[in-house]
Amino acid sequence: MKKFTTPFYDILGISSATICLVHCLVFPLLTILPIGLSHNPFIDLIFAVMGLFAIFKIINKSSLLISTILVISMALIWISVLSELFLEIHLDLIFIGGIGMIIGHFLNYKNHKQS
Repeated sequence: MKKFTTPFYDILGISSATICLVHCLVFPLLTILPIGLSHNPFIDLIFAVMGLFAIFKIINKSSLLISTILVISMALIWISVLSELFLEIHLDLIFIGGIGMIIGHFLNYKNHKQS
């Protein structure tokens, strides 16, 4: 059975963080159109779980800087998602966390390719 490598999880993390960021930026624009869309915070929760899975697989094999970027970014995302789910307060921390996740995974991917 083939084991997944760190680059796979970095690509998964970059992809899910990018899709999440696009979702967070574009979806509010779609809700003003009269097509009956409304925001569902469970979609954000799905992206956060995917990102958490990728981080757990990568964090032990990456440098302290990359691990710190990924953990802080994921914490910002989870704070934003949970505040929206339970308190119905939208925080813009999710944007900062999404950008941080993309940067952290990209740095780890580049670092892994150089090794």
